[in-house]
Amino acid sequence: MNGLASRLRYWLKHRRAPNCRRRSRLADGEGSSEEAERVRRQYRESEQRFRALLESLPKVAVQGYDRHRRVIYWNEASTHLYGYTAEEAFGQTLEELIIPDIMRDDVIAAHRAWVEEGREIPADELELRHRSGKLVPVFSHHVMLNEHTDEPLMFCIDVDLSEQKQARRELDFARRFDRLTHLPNREFFEEQLDEALRDTTAQGRLLVLVFLDIDRFVDINDALGYQEGDRLLLQLAARLGQQLRVSDLMCRVSGDEFLVAFSGVTHERDIPRRVLKVQEALRAPFALRETSRKLTACLGVSVFPTNGESAAELIRCADVAKNRAKLEGRGQVVYFDQRLHDELLYQHRLIDRLELAVERGELMLHYQPQVAPASGQVENLEALLRWYPADGPPISPAEFIPLAERSGLIHRIGDWVMEEACRQRAAWRQAGLALGRIDINFSGSQLNSPDLFARLDACLARFALGPRDIGLELTENVLIDADQRVLEGLQRLYHRGFRIAIDDFGTGYSSLSYLKHFPVTALKVDRAFVRDAPNQPKDRAIMEAAVFIGHRLGLEVVAEGVENVEQLDLIREMHCDLVQGFYFFAPMAAAEVERLLAGVSASPSGLSS
Repeated sequence: MNGLASRLRYWLKHRRAPNCRRRSRLADGEGSSEEAERVRRQYRESEQRFRALLESLPKVAVQGYDRHRRVIYWNEASTHLYGYTAEEAFGQTLEELIIPDIMRDDVIAAHRAWVEEGREIPADELELRHRSGKLVPVFSHHVMLNEHTDEPLMFCIDVDLSEQKQARRELDFARRFDRLTHLPNREFFEEQLDEALRDTTAQGRLLVLVFLDIDRFVDINDALGYQEGDRLLLQLAARLGQQLRVSDLMCRVSGDEFLVAFSGVTHERDIPRRVLKVQEALRAPFALRETSRKLTACLGVSVFPTNGESAAELIRCADVAKNRAKLEGRGQVVYFDQRLHDELLYQHRLIDRLELAVERGELMLHYQPQVAPASGQVENLEALLRWYPADGPPISPAEFIPLAERSGLIHRIGDWVMEEACRQRAAWRQAGLALGRIDINFSGSQLNSPDLFARLDACLARFALGPRDIGLELTENVLIDADQRVLEGLQRLYHRGFRIAIDDFGTGYSSLSYLKHFPVTALKVDRAFVRDAPNQPKDRAIMEAAVFIGHRLGLEVVAEGVENVEQLDLIREMHCDLVQGFYFFAPMAAAEVERLLAGVSASPSGLSS
């Protein structure tokens, strides 16, 4: 901009120079008519070059003003920028044309100070007035000619900044707001929340922060498309906004997560009412293009100042509580306390230890026999994973297997279990030990792996094993959530003669009609029904029904968790096919299984009865 101004200053000064030289030479009698004509031609050419320069700058508006700030020059770019034609602008004063009223006196004073005192007007970003009345952002530079004379001329060089300003506004919006909902993003929300906490502290009140995570929103996007998912998010944002007061805050954290802050809460008893406002926003179905959809969401709640004194601390605590709510099921609400944080920290450390456990060989398989209830003969084994850390006591599978699921380690561990069970089955066959199958548990995460069945086939082939050697155990919820690819893979195994059992039968949410569609060969009745069946008529009825249905469908029925003679007598009475439980055998290491199968170990307690 300064370079352009300097060039214009040069042209403006030199456009008058030829005429001055012509007067001097003619006055001295030194010029001829030819010389005068040459000087005039040079002047006209200079004038043309000057005007061509000014008119060749379509985005640079140039205006000239006399000592009274009246327009003497107005290029085409000035017309585009300010809306006045040259004819309309000529003779008008600067302040009448483009100067906003609030700047009027300052502009007049600045011009006079330059003319009378030589104080230049500095270049600056300004907002000048368009003919329509709206303000136009420009970068304005000024050049004064004929200073210290009776005819000073001021030229203004204005560059339109509208596009840059708009780009700057869009960039600022993108930096601070969510593109879809136009709510603050997390970074801007955190700034707003810190300010709200300062006000809350001054008032001596509480602030409630709610972290909302829509349950299984990915399923909505997959089933209905992202456009319908966006429609739901916009409706939810609008509903949440209706629950807020002016002093409350809200933001969209990520795809299906929102943060809502209720400030100025007077009493702790008011906290649940604020959380209820968020739940009410989810109560009614959400309208879609061709249908409607109910939503549930897990909520994590933190409270200022109990759970933190900064925005970052409160958000972290609410996030921890939200994650715990998701573990407990859909639509759950969890309030943060320090126990949650300590437990989360412990789980993170346990995941790190579990990853090392695979490398260090700290995992091993135990095997629990499945016994014929009448004879006590061992028919099959279930492989059960155990963890014996080198630097501490054993860790329960109920503790580390869910962590392996959530962290993704289950795939690596599952492959190890599959390999070890197949290796052990082949070794026992080679040793000539009489044994049926080893059943392996597969999780939903493992089944979702696209090449699981190929890896299973490869593992079986390496050890020359078949359907009589290895079986699969799945929970009914895993089957319910299975997609077509998984069901087709299970169907192939079923038709090849593999045993596929539903584990913990009766504790899931499936319809009994699913049993005729799923490729299963066995039911394992959950230990909760077995435990209470001798004394609880309802549990006994459920168990009898499960055994009856299983046998009518041609399925093998296994009773889990048999621990005493009363339970065993009932199992025998119901004609269960197999029994698994501590009354006969607890899970045991491979060496103990070998002694048992070889007839070296002591008889189990159940055989004497």
